[in-house]
Amino acid sequence: MAAVSRGAREKSISRRISRVPVESVTDLCTCSTEMMGSDMRAWKWRRRDFIAGALVAAAGGALGAGTPVILVVGDSLSAEYGLKRGTGWVALLEQRLAKEKIAAKVINASISGDTTSGGRSRLPALLQQHHPTHVVIELGGNDALRGLPLAMSDENLSEMVDAARKAGARVLLVGMQVPPNYGSDYAKRFSDLFEKVAKRHQAALVPFLLAGIADAPDPLKLFQADRIHPKEEAQPRMLDNVWPEFKKLLK
Repeated sequence: MAAVSRGAREKSISRRISRVPVESVTDLCTCSTEMMGSDMRAWKWRRRDFIAGALVAAAGGALGAGTPVILVVGDSLSAEYGLKRGTGWVALLEQRLAKEKIAAKVINASISGDTTSGGRSRLPALLQQHHPTHVVIELGGNDALRGLPLAMSDENLSEMVDAARKAGARVLLVGMQVPPNYGSDYAKRFSDLFEKVAKRHQAALVPFLLAGIADAPDPLKLFQADRIHPKEEAQPRMLDNVWPEFKKLLK
């Protein structure tokens, strides 16, 4: 969620936020992925959880002890909203790890429309299920879209970072910015929020996930029709924004 042009800045951003849960578990040694959708019946959800658990157990056995387990908790920007499966920046992260010959398991637990409150409520179960060594938190944009108090977003992100660290994971917080039509004061306080949380909890920080995209010379070319979600061709740049700070955490 970021400004994409002068015209777009003046355009009211839709508050209709879809929720499309997507969770993928990928073992980079076998390149097998299990995708879960949002419209299954209750019995299918139970079957999905069983399958996901089995995949995680099998992946853990194949990769061996000490292998990084990377959990990404985000919103539509990380959940491949409007994109073909396997083309989002998290999927590209899997490919980058493989290219760098870094054996790892990536769990994408991002949900389109999720807020910091939603992420906070989901995180304990995710930590217990996956036992990640690294947690990437990409949330907050929908808080701004819904006009939620910044103090609440700050508290939620702080609790998430703290919970992940207490679980033994290294944390990367991914920041977001809002368009100027939200007001310069709010825009600055929202942007600063991520830096403050990261400093307070000694977490790594990516200041702006959409750097080089939302502020590109012609950003409309890089966004879908809603002017909120980046196109497939923008995903490599999103990964490039995340990779330098994330790679430091792998050392």
